[in-house]
Amino acid sequence: MSDRIFAVLWLGVCGVIFYQMWNLTVPFTYEPVGPKAFPILLAVSMSLCCGAILINPDRDTHWPERAALIKGAILVASLLAYGILFELLGFPIVTCAMVIVVGRLFGGRWIASGVAGVAISVLGYFFFDTLLQVSLPVGRIWG
Repeated sequence: MSDRIFAVLWLGVCGVIFYQMWNLTVPFTYEPVGPKAFPILLAVSMSLCCGAILINPDRDTHWPERAALIKGAILVASLLAYGILFELLGFPIVTCAMVIVVGRLFGGRWIASGVAGVAISVLGYFFFDTLLQVSLPVGRIWG
């Protein structure tokens, strides 16, 4: 039963994503498909997966242990914080912090997580901003 509950809830999320992207108006676009195509395709794909779960749910469902639920909640909270702080603090800082949090959640050491966070944020910024020419925010807080 929990599979079906999850599928119905996630189907609602897919509907919201689809509705928001369908109504998105972009004043200019430099891509042939625009920014709507990928989220709409993802929402449709997830909806199809939800339909498969509704039709054929797992009969032997086990809830995760408390520690795994707490890790999942921290992961979701950090993803929300990433989205909220992205423009304010900028891509490099929030990406570095996110990689450190996720690295620590999955058992990484502080040093390894920190090095990975710095490397991914710097290389990611260079890759998107310089090579792909996709402008990423450096942070409104820095002026």
